[in-house]
Amino acid sequence: MGIVYHGNYAQFFELGRTEWLRSLGVTYKDMEISGIMLPVISLKCNFIKPALYDDVLTITTFLKKKPMVKIEFDYEIKNQENELICTGNSVLAFMKMKTMKPTRCPDYLLKSLGFD
Repeated sequence: MGIVYHGNYAQFFELGRTEWLRSLGVTYKDMEISGIMLPVISLKCNFIKPALYDDVLTITTFLKKKPMVKIEFDYEIKNQENELICTGNSVLAFMKMKTMKPTRCPDYLLKSLGFD
């Protein structure tokens, strides 16, 4: 069909989120080493126009508010013509890997996000 499969957008959001965190000096690997994981608990996607094969996509990630036990992101995906093709939102929960229980956002992450 020449159109990007809708299921790929969750992966696009993940790429945007992980690269945004990486730009702040935070990686998922480091969080996992410290015993924290971030499972997705909510995912929304609003399709505005289709992404086509070979389109160059730009994913912009926004932090919605100060993270507590949850962290919420908004996303915009634009094509090479700077046309908005998709918006989205995801909510992730901070969880301790050993206990599988929710926990507060780690202090080092709050500091990296500018919430010292």
